[in-house]
Amino acid sequence: MEYDVKDTKLNKMGRDRVEWAYKDMPVLQEINKTLSKTKPFKNINIAACLHVTTETANLLITLKNGGANVSCCASNPLSTQDDVAAHLTKDYGISTFAIKGISNKGYYKHLVDSLKIKPNITMDDGCDLVSILHKSHKQYMKDIIGGTEETTTGVIRLESMSKNNILNYPIIAVNNAFTKHLFDNRYGTGQSVLDSIMRATNRLLSGKTFVVCGYGWCGKGLAMRAAGLGASVIVTEIDATRGLEAKMDGFQVMTGTEAFKKADFICSVTGNINVIDKHHFKIMKDGAIISNAGHFNVEINIEALRRMATKTKKIRSDIEEFTVGKKKVCLLSDGRLVNLSAAEGHPSSVMDMSFANQALCAEYMVKNYKKLQNKVYDVPINIDNKVAEIKLKSMNVKIDKLTKQQDDYLNSWESGT
Repeated sequence: MEYDVKDTKLNKMGRDRVEWAYKDMPVLQEINKTLSKTKPFKNINIAACLHVTTETANLLITLKNGGANVSCCASNPLSTQDDVAAHLTKDYGISTFAIKGISNKGYYKHLVDSLKIKPNITMDDGCDLVSILHKSHKQYMKDIIGGTEETTTGVIRLESMSKNNILNYPIIAVNNAFTKHLFDNRYGTGQSVLDSIMRATNRLLSGKTFVVCGYGWCGKGLAMRAAGLGASVIVTEIDATRGLEAKMDGFQVMTGTEAFKKADFICSVTGNINVIDKHHFKIMKDGAIISNAGHFNVEINIEALRRMATKTKKIRSDIEEFTVGKKKVCLLSDGRLVNLSAAEGHPSSVMDMSFANQALCAEYMVKNYKKLQNKVYDVPINIDNKVAEIKLKSMNVKIDKLTKQQDDYLNSWESGT
């Protein structure tokens, strides 16, 4: 078995942490029990490019228990938890290629290494694995029947590939499941990003001005939680409807140029490039703390910041201070996903739903790939509903059911006033 991890001796620490996370993943627990019996992935090779965290480990173990031969690599150079990578390698025989802080060159080598399994299914988080398959390693594509994608950024890239008739196999956009983006993106991001900013800086948010760039589901969660901690929240947007929604939700809405002059904290969650740009650094308050919670570290123009700076200084493990004119600008985690670079990512209970969708969509792909075209599909509604039902059951929550009369009424057109 090939692998590349920091130290396999870290496996016991990883095992304890993975087991702790599993206790708060009841949906995946139930799916694991089922797949362990039915073995839908027998003779199926799965290459997964995901954040190598405790929650991801439980997904990969579930796939292996379902009969799959699994390899994995990190989807971000700074998101790997080295003890988890050791645990997957040593205790489960999963070919793992992930080291926290690896170079860009090493990161892409790991992507290629994970493909040596000759996958039938890919699992991606950001579309990097699918991208290199289509660009430079097409020899590994001949056995692929389909894939899944975890993130908004990845889905955007895949939709572009599909639109341009480049995509060579069907992929299910797990990100688009209601039980993923409504909960993972809103509640997971909301909590984990603020957790990471507070860990990295040890600064109080209450009474400070916190700017959220982008009011998608991640931005909504972040704004809501920052306000809950007592911060004065400003939202920047390029979409009129989302800007209006943020205003109606009680937040200040203004342009980045206006907002960044006031900000103590700025976090970009748009999925776009140079949202925090050269001209913004010049107008920021002294000591402004900037971070990114979008998938790639392109949302902050870091190259421009480095060129502008007359001095740089490492303040803490996740803070780099740049002197720009007479002011200081503080960058967290080199502009990478702050919640995974400076903390542990989303809580297990929300990743439970995301990864339950991943496992069930992979099973769906194995059973239905012959019927699918080379395009991006939403998660089947029955899978989405199943995940929600299992989650509610685990929380001891019961909901009502339609009576036959109510069901008939909703499916008829005759009744009116």
